[in-house]
Amino acid sequence: MGAKLFDLLVVARAWSASPPASLALLPYGPRFPMNPGDFFQPLSIVMAVSVVAALICGWKAPRELRMCLWLPVIMFLIIWAITPTVFWPMIRELYGSAIGRISHTDAELVRLVHRWIVWDWLRVSLIAIGFLASLRAISLPAAANGSNQVMQRTAPRFDA
Repeated sequence: MGAKLFDLLVVARAWSASPPASLALLPYGPRFPMNPGDFFQPLSIVMAVSVVAALICGWKAPRELRMCLWLPVIMFLIIWAITPTVFWPMIRELYGSAIGRISHTDAELVRLVHRWIVWDWLRVSLIAIGFLASLRAISLPAAANGSNQVMQRTAPRFDA
């Protein structure tokens, strides 16, 4: 989540500051040392394997815990669906405009950049939902006997 926030708040803020001129700061192409996909795609795979593994490990856990484990999986599925279908076409348009391959008016570029930022905040929100659900899952108390059952919360007993 931290890397995506940095990408949105620092990198995207720079290239979206004043299109079309600011599009020269897009982190793509031969003049940029690393394609962001080379970072985010392997990281996504590791995170997806982790959330699926957590779901498998908690498969027989009580419903509340299972729901907290399902939510990150669902969020990743949504993110994986919108990234190639929504973001990749926008990247092609933005980068194509930045290098002069695609012609857009300034107003069209401003709308495209705004659309990217709105969708990227949605993506960050989905990541945050998955992250918070994971935190909730690890904060649920486990039974002292080592079973997968969550202990019932009870009022403290004071024996005299």
